[in-house]
Amino acid sequence: MNEQHEKRETALPIDRRDLLKAAGVSAAAVGAATFVGSPAQAQDLSDGADNFYTSDRVNLEKVTFSSQYDMDVVGNLFTPKRGGRGRRRPAIVVGHPMGAVKEQSANLYATKMAEQGFATLAIDLSYWGESEGQPRQSVLPDVYAESFSAAVDYLGTRRFVDRERIGAIGICGSGSFVISAAKLDPRIKAIATASMYDMGTVNRQGLNASQTLEQRKEILEAAAEQRYVEFEGGETLYTGGTVHELNEDTPEIQREFYDFYRTPRGEFTPASSTPDLTTHPTLSSNAKFMNFYPFNDIETISPRPLLFISGDQAHSREFSEDAYERAAEPKELVWIPGAGHVDLYDRVDLIPFDKLTDFFTEHLAA
Repeated sequence: MNEQHEKRETALPIDRRDLLKAAGVSAAAVGAATFVGSPAQAQDLSDGADNFYTSDRVNLEKVTFSSQYDMDVVGNLFTPKRGGRGRRRPAIVVGHPMGAVKEQSANLYATKMAEQGFATLAIDLSYWGESEGQPRQSVLPDVYAESFSAAVDYLGTRRFVDRERIGAIGICGSGSFVISAAKLDPRIKAIATASMYDMGTVNRQGLNASQTLEQRKEILEAAAEQRYVEFEGGETLYTGGTVHELNEDTPEIQREFYDFYRTPRGEFTPASSTPDLTTHPTLSSNAKFMNFYPFNDIETISPRPLLFISGDQAHSREFSEDAYERAAEPKELVWIPGAGHVDLYDRVDLIPFDKLTDFFTEHLAA
């Protein structure tokens, strides 16, 4: 990011978001051995949190491959050391939470599943992290879904991967993106989500349908007006994401995200961003989520299996329930007792890796 471009990029200050208050809450969902970027020092490992977990039982390789739109997607490829690449094995693509990057939650899931014998690929969605796309941190749901299919292209052409046994895991917002991808891409043979957010519904309606149609229209008006500003070379504004400081009025949901994204527990700044901008999508592009309906036609994924995992205390549980009700068999909804939304990002004592292992072992069997 050059200096001139950087000066024209500004995160929308929290205390100036009255008009976008509903959008700010909904976008809160956005809320390895070698890292490119800047993780916080002295990781917080309390309560089982281990976002930056690494394993001496897996190999890690950074890989780059092209999407159908000729955009480079960057990922971390994890393979088990035992057995190496001498045999064709099942593989899993892992997508990070909305507004995050692969070093936040996705690497952890990918590492843990590689320990169980899978080849795994944690990706940066297009426009985020190390993957290509301008402007940075733009919202384009179809291209997010394409990132998953491009990852399948890559994995399915590796000699050590059985292309008939490729699955995917979507965490938080990526849960809705991987479902969107799987509806169009039958090569994704098994799909699991954790703490899923339907980024379309939450931007249209807010959590628990708390946002009115009038509020939605005000958000769309603000985003449309911002397009004029940016078209004429004005500063890029960012919205949603996670607050950068807490006060007595900070909502509990934002406190939950703050504990991950703004503390040593999970804070990470990729080279393509700055600490002031991480987690924030661009204001003008975020409106595209209003036209995103990932659960429409979810039943057409059948007979490929779907596994939805959510904390029973998660503020996002409504989205896993909705997807489960709409999906056709085979499907399963697993509640994690006592877990909140962000708990399933990195609390290894709560994330049901055994369940994920059993699910993918069964459904990606030779």
